Amino acid sequence: MERMGTSRIVTVAQDGSGDYCSVQEAVDSVPLGNTCRTVICLSPGIYRQPVYVPKKKNFITFTGMSPETTVLTWNNTASKNEHHQEDRVIGKGTFASGTVIVEGDDFIAENITFENSSPQGSGQAVAVRVSADRCAFYNCRFLSWQDTLYLHSRKQYLRDCYIEGSVDFIFGNSTALLEHCHIHCKSPGYITAQSRKSPQESTGYVFLRCVITGNGQSGYMYLGRPWRPFGRVVYAYTYMDACIRNVGWHNWGNEDNETSACFYEYRCFGPGSCLSERVTWSRELMDEEVGQFLHYCFVDPDQDRPWLCPRTGGRTPCSA
Repeated sequence: MERMGTSRIVTVAQDGSGDYCSVQEAVDSVPLGNTCRTVICLSPGIYRQPVYVPKKKNFITFTGMSPETTVLTWNNTASKNEHHQEDRVIGKGTFASGTVIVEGDDFIAENITFENSSPQGSGQAVAVRVSADRCAFYNCRFLSWQDTLYLHSRKQYLRDCYIEGSVDFIFGNSTALLEHCHIHCKSPGYITAQSRKSPQESTGYVFLRCVITGNGQSGYMYLGRPWRPFGRVVYAYTYMDACIRNVGWHNWGNEDNETSACFYEYRCFGPGSCLSERVTWSRELMDEEVGQFLHYCFVDPDQDRPWLCPRTGGRTPCSA
């Protein structure tokens, strides 16, 4: 990790009582190549504007009083994009549809709701895209229908977060550990669409001690499907509501994916945990092989230079 400078705190309030009136103005105030942890404190409110955290604007923290009262929302989709940044900067389609796009490393968010308010049936509508390394989210909510949380690349840690959606609503090819998170399945679809491209990649999603809930109906949601052939997802010690289909997993309409996808479970429970009826190409991990997925080293592999430091009941970025 880089040596950190003295932290800087700025405030955002839409009524003009803070240092800035919009979140983007506060982000814009951070210099490129930033090495100082900059904490952007958001006053309660609904902030209706897309937000972009550029590459090289590192060490930024968004913090609110509570996710219920501090909401970042916008309504872009893969087919409709109204953004203050040009396509050459943020891309096009699903990649550019995020209400918040994070490309600066060492980003932290706590007590924030990230929402894409596009209605059901709008197609891909990302609440947050993360294309940055060593990012952490605490007690945040991610709200949309399809493609809610785009964990695109690099490494992320999420704890005590709420994520809802219907189709592929946690997707991408990052290395991510989601601990003590609440996954809510709003309507039929797939929770994950992980896109690991080869067995040499160390990417994948681990859900550790999470809770999966549904809308009261049974058997309408898959745990995931492989966006790319070697997609890798692990659910461990996780409660599964009856909304989860007995077969568990989907091959994305391609039988070849069944020989390459890595879909695992370990000591999960609840009415949706039905190992005896799972597809034959998924399996439960054995005790001697699960360790690599149950420890923080999954997202923090260099223990000589760790980016997550111990704290009561979890981990927090050392840069914080």
